[in-house]
Amino acid sequence: METSTTVPESVAALHAAIDALTDEVIGGLRAQIPSYAGVSVGQLRPRVLASLRNGLSLVQRWSEERRGPQGHGDGRAYAIPETHLDEVTALARSLPAEDIISAYRIGTDIVWRRFGEEMAARRGTAEDLLPIAETLRAWVDANTLRIVRSCRVGLPGDAMTDRRRAALVRALLLGEARWGSSRSAGGACGAGPGGDDPADGPRAGGHRDDGEAPDGWYDRSALRLPFRARLPEDPSPGAPDRTPEPGPALPAVGHPGPGDRAFDRIVTLLRPWLALDETGKPLVTTVDAEVAGLLTGRPAGLCRGLVLGLGAPAPASGLAAEFTRATQALRAAAGFGLVGAFTREELGLRATVVALPAVGEQLVGLRLAPLAERGEDGAQLEEAAAAYLQQGLRLEAAARTLYVHPNTLRNRLRRFEEITGTSLRDPADLAEVWWALTHRRIHGPAS
Repeated sequence: METSTTVPESVAALHAAIDALTDEVIGGLRAQIPSYAGVSVGQLRPRVLASLRNGLSLVQRWSEERRGPQGHGDGRAYAIPETHLDEVTALARSLPAEDIISAYRIGTDIVWRRFGEEMAARRGTAEDLLPIAETLRAWVDANTLRIVRSCRVGLPGDAMTDRRRAALVRALLLGEARWGSSRSAGGACGAGPGGDDPADGPRAGGHRDDGEAPDGWYDRSALRLPFRARLPEDPSPGAPDRTPEPGPALPAVGHPGPGDRAFDRIVTLLRPWLALDETGKPLVTTVDAEVAGLLTGRPAGLCRGLVLGLGAPAPASGLAAEFTRATQALRAAAGFGLVGAFTREELGLRATVVALPAVGEQLVGLRLAPLAERGEDGAQLEEAAAAYLQQGLRLEAAARTLYVHPNTLRNRLRRFEEITGTSLRDPADLAEVWWALTHRRIHGPAS
């Protein structure tokens, strides 16, 4: 039975609108796959365009020959051109291979929907559509298999385990990486003592090769941004924004590793910017139960649901120092209840309070210690000064937060000045009181 002319006509219509179809597929990929959102349209377009032309040509050949391809994907009608397969393999070095496979499925769904619309406009029948659907499905399955084989996804021994990768990333960030003497500048590193496991505590059941990474695992000259991240604490519905109450340093929100919901959420948010190893796996780990790792660039338009401390771009030799700065940025941002991405420099004096605890301890002794001798009364006066500073030196606003009359607060501030020898009208004294109060909130009371 001859194939209806609606099939070649529909294919010709899609070929004629190939640019618009390419844009639609790229939009779908970037909207549904986070890693694709981090790839420029210019990089995606030639690969998507080649895939679409290949798929449409397959349907066109089928309609011309009035037969579907034979076998299970080894026939010529199913094949991806070798040059395109090379591009896919190269893409897998910057994107997870499983995302590339998902992209084939998403693109096929979009093309099939558009093809169905063209067929419906030409009154195509179910008998026309069914064999084409089977042909496209077999083509996608065959291409998926080729991609898996080419990128060597999921084969035992092809790549280091997630646990091993996390240990090596942690070693890089903590300055515990040891580089083999025979390695080139782009060679491998190994985890030093204490760097074998991304989780806290000793490693159990380790492997003999945990101290040495595969050749080429990390390019020491590549500039990467070390980061440390956590999810913000959820405020009560309708609660106003406020600076955290005085007290011990904020405990780390636990993110034990892959499989944990918070860990996976952070990795998903950062995925478009995460640096990847040669197998397309993200260079991410945990340090003291917080998510940490390496980025290729600063996240753009992100982080409303994330607290992210960033270091500056650095080669392998400078990652540990920049990770320390990223940690200080995270501590400062979390301590002040901030949400977003920050470097230490962007947080200014807030980050300096975190970085210089010895100075803060001296100022606590100078400006707040006299209050400790007065017990509950002294704590009340310290609370008054803290509220006054938090409300931008606005007396009535501070009184409202404490549920006291402005005159009562005015009296407490006067007593605070008398007991501590401080003038809240003197900018230098005011800065020292702020630093002492902030140090106590971030670092906790002196031991």
